[in-house]
Amino acid sequence: MDSDILVSRTRTNTTAQGATGYLTIDLAALGRNYRKLVSMLAPVRAGAVVKANAYGLGAERVATTLYGEGCRHFFVAQFVEAVRLRPTLARDAQIFVLNGLQPGNEIACAERGIVPVLNSLTQWRQWSATARMLKRCLPAVLQFDTGMSRLGFPEEERSELAAALGDGSNVEILFIMSHLASADDMESDQNGEQLAEMARIADEFPGFDISFANSGGVFLGDAYHGVLARPGIALYGGAPHAGGNNPMEPVVSLDVAVVQTRTVPAGAKVGYGGAHVTQRKMRLATIAAGYADGLPRSLGDRGAVYYNDIRLPIVGRVSMDSATVDVSALPEGALTLGSLVEVLGSNQTLEHIARDAGTISYEILTGLGDRYDKQYR
Repeated sequence: MDSDILVSRTRTNTTAQGATGYLTIDLAALGRNYRKLVSMLAPVRAGAVVKANAYGLGAERVATTLYGEGCRHFFVAQFVEAVRLRPTLARDAQIFVLNGLQPGNEIACAERGIVPVLNSLTQWRQWSATARMLKRCLPAVLQFDTGMSRLGFPEEERSELAAALGDGSNVEILFIMSHLASADDMESDQNGEQLAEMARIADEFPGFDISFANSGGVFLGDAYHGVLARPGIALYGGAPHAGGNNPMEPVVSLDVAVVQTRTVPAGAKVGYGGAHVTQRKMRLATIAAGYADGLPRSLGDRGAVYYNDIRLPIVGRVSMDSATVDVSALPEGALTLGSLVEVLGSNQTLEHIARDAGTISYEILTGLGDRYDKQYR
């Protein structure tokens, strides 16, 4: 951890003193990542996926930063997220609810100027009925399933939807969309299969703009871009595709405090279940973060933290509020109560932790708990 950042924490932010962990979000890096994607997509527009509290980083701060960079299209998953975000953004910013609406939310959605993504004939009928009741033309987006079998109009509903649109409607379709299932794998055949299906849908529903590319899709080429891309993980510094170098800047760093240090003999059991038994005399440090703070339990005896660029393996099972690391590689006394170790930073990326935990960077990022002192710079 940069010493000047630590000094700033302890000298200028008295409420942060004694925090058990510091989650730092680099808003300048976020802005540069957005600009990078914009330059790759031009003249196609770039929106931003800010669901799950902007992947855990704070939707209000993230969305405000991206709005300042020119972003005007923001995507959340649930209506409640859109309601919370709406007061933060100017009226020229559009907020889209990817999951559509649950029954009973339609009028509130219309009153707030939020745009639902309609995924089925049921959602279509509910939104259309709301528009008739309010005697207004209401905006919406139509999502089609192109092979992910998750959200979107299935093939068997498309003809009835086309007929409803052809008969005239009080719903304004802003664009049509689908979601790529394997865009993080640039060699996956599913990408081409979904692109072909999207082309067939565009022929069935002519005249509508298309939104198709997610983070990985941005890197698949112009054919996948449509007129509006929806990057998410790439904005936050995650790798948009597997393998090779990550072209995005890291946005998040995480440092966690030491709670206690000890020396144990060979044969000592460490953690729940005594899952780790030391093979030699070992110096250990317990850090103040566990699976409730976004360090998956699966990191036990697989993951690590860092101090002064030295890898410190996690030993034994990760607990709810703590994890134990082997600090034998450090000089004795290097770590004491309150010392900070790097969980995310120059030595360890989201992808590194995800690999060690047997999961994906999305789960690591969105799982970071709310007990850290969150700082923006």
